[in-house]
Amino acid sequence: MLHLDLTKLEGFIPQDYLTQRMAGLEKAASMLANHDGPGGDFTGWVYLPRDYDKEEFARIQAAAKKIQQQSQVLVVIGIGGSYLGARAVIDLLASPNYNLKKKDTPDILFAGNGLSTDALLETIALIGDRDFSVNVISKSGTTTEPAVAFRIFKALLEEKYGKEGARERIYATTDKARGALKGLADAEGYEEFVVPDDVGGRFSVLTAVGLLPIAVAGIDIDELMGGAAQAMNDLSVGGAENPAWQYAAARHALYQGGKKVELLACYEPCFRFFSEWWKQLYGESEGKEGKGLFPASVEFTADLHSMGQYIQEGERLMFETVVQFAPKGEFIIPNDPENVDGLNFLSGKSMAFVAEQAMRAVILAHVDGGVPNVRIEMPALSAKTAGYLIYFFEYVCGLSGYLLEVNPFNQPGVEAYKVNMYALLGKPGYEEQKKALEERL
Repeated sequence: MLHLDLTKLEGFIPQDYLTQRMAGLEKAASMLANHDGPGGDFTGWVYLPRDYDKEEFARIQAAAKKIQQQSQVLVVIGIGGSYLGARAVIDLLASPNYNLKKKDTPDILFAGNGLSTDALLETIALIGDRDFSVNVISKSGTTTEPAVAFRIFKALLEEKYGKEGARERIYATTDKARGALKGLADAEGYEEFVVPDDVGGRFSVLTAVGLLPIAVAGIDIDELMGGAAQAMNDLSVGGAENPAWQYAAARHALYQGGKKVELLACYEPCFRFFSEWWKQLYGESEGKEGKGLFPASVEFTADLHSMGQYIQEGERLMFETVVQFAPKGEFIIPNDPENVDGLNFLSGKSMAFVAEQAMRAVILAHVDGGVPNVRIEMPALSAKTAGYLIYFFEYVCGLSGYLLEVNPFNQPGVEAYKVNMYALLGKPGYEEQKKALEERL
């Protein structure tokens, strides 16, 4: 289903880049398969497309139908991996304009992923007097941004529907046994779904974390999981022909050769939030111990008119990974008898043909300018191809982290800002830190 084109890396990395790393890749693949590498307790995603909880999966589908019947809006409350995966898939498969489209499914609004007063008020205004439900996603229930948002939307639900009515409209995706949200959900009788203990947030899109909002949007989650399962099977066969091994080795070789930024590019606007999901996946997995490629993204061709100059002639610190999807539809460019724009040489040609030539031209120009290029070719967008691509990037991420000799499944640096924030907000127990920080400020 996926074709990896590495031909435009010639001259940028050694010809034997893959054989040089075969031992490391074999070790990395073994650690992922056996869950015995650094962070192995969080590698449940490796076999998730096969071993997922089928009973919970059916409950997710039933809950999605209930929300579709009961509500005109679903508010998804979560931050980081608790929302990026769902938003990525919904934008990719249902459109970035999903909420503007005529449809039989509810609008989906995302909250709790920041602390903007204006954004919060706008979300409430967008709901208006429509019926709505809430899916709150948090393993602990105490992360500041989603916890504050849930307080607010829970109160709005209870004001609109009463406590009993609100209970029927709140869905909690949280830890299976402990935590503030788990305790509240048990006490209030919310329907609950599980954030698996062995799957970290940034790898959780194929769990209830992502699947419930995705299903509410009308996307076939059976097909999504089927694509991921196909990728799992395809990529489980190690060796030089495995595209995940090839890509992980190429990334590592480029990094060791001095490239510090990986620029993910796509020619489809619906890919924007998939790139945001990818940035968290790789940034949080590899960026530690003073190591790691910096994950960045661009949307082509639009960003060729803003970032194109830097990519072409700026510091030679990046390489590009371009994701290409086969088009689903066709549009033929019309003829203009007056040819005012001078583009009649394109008359009768399809938009897909023009886009293909633009992509080829960009790749060649960037390679000539010193930017190595990796191309990932996919079939037309579908739930199955999306599931395949999600698993591919997750698996490459695990291999890459182990090649880099870091733990790809922790995120110790994320806590640094939280300590400072809790202190400045006056959280009990942080009095000394508060005093020291205020003196510095």
